[in-house]
Amino acid sequence: LSITTRFSYCPTLLSLSRRALRAPRPSSLPARRGYRERSPADSRKDLLEIPLPPWQERPGEPLQAKRARLLYESRKRGMLENCLLLSLFAKENLNSMTERQLNLYDRLINEPSNDWDIYYWATEAMPTPEVFENDVMVMLREFTKNKNKEQRLRQPDLEYLFEP
Repeated sequence: LSITTRFSYCPTLLSLSRRALRAPRPSSLPARRGYRERSPADSRKDLLEIPLPPWQERPGEPLQAKRARLLYESRKRGMLENCLLLSLFAKENLNSMTERQLNLYDRLINEPSNDWDIYYWATEAMPTPEVFENDVMVMLREFTKNKNKEQRLRQPDLEYLFEP
């Protein structure tokens, strides 16, 4: 169909579009918009850094309470990629982790202030810092590889928590 045929029922729209095609661009408009290759130096004055309280180990916390807290914290990350990755990892691994591994996992998900760092370490896009290089990180990296090609499109339901 031609433009005339499709818009014959609306002559005003047709005449506006033809006028727009014929009209020269006003000289007051820049030819290129944006800051491509000519951007001003970023002063970073608009960057707001909110200090987070330092991570503290909870030595007297019962294991079941720690597992429940870590499960919750694995599900509520603030970025979808980590919500999916860590909630599925937690479902598969938290119940079999030792107390030492639970403490390492707690430190891993709660000490870094940037969730993207955790994601990049788990996907091996960036090297993991020495302090987080441990058996839990190895488990997380292996889980992230998804060797069984599972569909990981949503967080697990919580019903599995109440199964014997």
